[in-house]
Amino acid sequence: MKTCNKIFLSEKEMPAQWYNILADMPNRPLPALNPATRRPLRPEDLFPILSRELARQEFSSERHVDIPDEVRELYKLWRPTPLVRARQLEKALDTPARIYFKNESASPIGSHKANTAIPQAYYNRQEGIRRLTTETGGGQWGSALGFACDHFGLELTVFMVKASYLQKPYRKTMMNMWGATVVSSPSTLTRA
Repeated sequence: MKTCNKIFLSEKEMPAQWYNILADMPNRPLPALNPATRRPLRPEDLFPILSRELARQEFSSERHVDIPDEVRELYKLWRPTPLVRARQLEKALDTPARIYFKNESASPIGSHKANTAIPQAYYNRQEGIRRLTTETGGGQWGSALGFACDHFGLELTVFMVKASYLQKPYRKTMMNMWGATVVSSPSTLTRA
């Protein structure tokens, strides 16, 4: 019997909604605490760092959240990505289970991080926010947000860990290519 190594979906089969696992958790996690008040975090506590829609989604217990059409269209640049059978891992674990992983290497960034950077930039633009600031370690998140901000016409400043800034100039180049300003961190631009 021949077995499949990869499972591909067509663009028509791409999901139109994100799944919120919280809706199906029998034992929900304890609420996050506001570091200033030590009381349970409220959506409005996140407004200084998240768009209102993203803050709302953080607290939502809805099972599904509609993916905006503009986000879905941008995903089509590289999605759907295949599920790939991890035969060597199955063998190493000596398991009868079939193990698959989602291959996200085909994105413009080379990782899964664009999957969340795109809606974050989208919702910020929808709310009239024109400039974002973020941090990145090795540069993948900064590259993903740079790609997304470029598409949605947002300015972006990225504070990149100094060791990565020096060791991974190609990541800085990617961010710059998408219009982001990249700053080696720590820097004199902040108090931290």
